[in-house]
Amino acid sequence: MPPPDNPTRTRARDHLANERTFLAWLRTGVAVVVFGFAIGRFAIAIQEFMKVEGHPQSAARMSVWFGLVAIVTGVVLVFAGLKRYRQTRAQLEAGKFEPAGQLIDVVAVLAVVFGFSLAAYLINIQTLH
Repeated sequence: MPPPDNPTRTRARDHLANERTFLAWLRTGVAVVVFGFAIGRFAIAIQEFMKVEGHPQSAARMSVWFGLVAIVTGVVLVFAGLKRYRQTRAQLEAGKFEPAGQLIDVVAVLAVVFGFSLAAYLINIQTLH
């Protein structure tokens, strides 16, 4: 028979898991910010290609907007992760943990919408050629 869990060890394990979850939110947010920056910088190359091919420069402007949306989304993800971390920490301390709920749904829906928007944008650019 395994030894009973020590309440101190269980508490530490719960808080460490909460910190790891926050770090995952942080890594994801930073990755999305960097991705947005790359999209925005890539807009310069797209703009030059469009000039050479004689197409309007709206494609480059769209890249900048997608980049900005990604950067803002990444920052929001970091703040959402911090908020969730603090809520979870308070709930663990009170002994009343509640699952994330709607926050997970919102993040998933936003990721899907952003992904489809990028796909539509790439298809639109491809049809300009």
